[in-house]
Amino acid sequence: MSSTILVTGGTGFIGSHTTVALQQAGYRVLILDNLCNSSMAVLDSIAAITGTRPEFMLGDVCDAESLHTVFKRNDIVAVLHFAGLKAVGESTRIPLAYYDNNVHGSVQLLAAMQRAQVRCFVFSSSATVYGDPQKLPLTEDHPRSATNPYGHTKLVVEDIMANLHASEDGWRMARLRYFNPVGAHPSGLIGEAPQGTPNNLMPYVAQVATGHRPSLQVYGNDYNTPDGTGVRDYIHVMDLAAGHVAALRHCLDAKQALLTVNLGTGKGYSVLEMVRAFEAASGRPVPYDIVARRPGDIAACWADTELAHQTLGWRATKEIDEMCADAWRWETQRAQRK
Repeated sequence: MSSTILVTGGTGFIGSHTTVALQQAGYRVLILDNLCNSSMAVLDSIAAITGTRPEFMLGDVCDAESLHTVFKRNDIVAVLHFAGLKAVGESTRIPLAYYDNNVHGSVQLLAAMQRAQVRCFVFSSSATVYGDPQKLPLTEDHPRSATNPYGHTKLVVEDIMANLHASEDGWRMARLRYFNPVGAHPSGLIGEAPQGTPNNLMPYVAQVATGHRPSLQVYGNDYNTPDGTGVRDYIHVMDLAAGHVAALRHCLDAKQALLTVNLGTGKGYSVLEMVRAFEAASGRPVPYDIVARRPGDIAACWADTELAHQTLGWRATKEIDEMCADAWRWETQRAQRK
């Protein structure tokens, strides 16, 4: 058996784009996914882009038996862990589901790795672990204080990783703190395809631009920001995928590692700036309504990315116009395929 990279949640938005980047970098990929927010059709799209269909197993990281089978049947050398629930607002309504899936699932996965003596682990963390920023840009040594259950699940798993790394030699781990992933593969074959109402800004804006939804809800225009709307660091998903390949290489080459880096662009854009950029990319109007703030949201958040550049040789390269253009191409091609 050849060595394999296990990608949990690999048919999801970030997982699928990272699978493309991994395969294009020469890695053999096995995806484990329960398809709760994705589709098997993604595998065909990955194959069309890369020329290789990744192996796939239907399963859940919360299911110890499925994990045992995965590690028993495959020569896995590293795990990239994307499987998890990810909506801030939803996490405040159903916190137990988030702790079960994100924390319990991660513990089950790490336990399965421990039994199989696989010690290379790259984790999808989040800038939400920083909570309400005390200073900007956010550096990795900023105090952590998550303001919502989703962010707290990421914080808890980060701590579990640190405890495990301290307790056993040989663990090589990366905690990648994402900012706001957007965009799509430039082919238009894969992108963000949430089931039901989108939880993230870009797919919602895209669905308004296509006429699928009447208007965008902008949550609050009374923040202490230039136009009153929330400011975020939006990063193209292919830049994010490249960051994962760089982190994987770092961990595979290390004897012992607990790396923590931000993956962002170092720039902040407001909701209304993103709306205008998407209107320019699509040539379509994006009507919006100002509504009340959401619980757990913060005013502004963007990254200091120097540590990722120094340790991984990685830096985001794609600008807001490319993010919007690629997201629009994906949305229009997806609508045509339906």
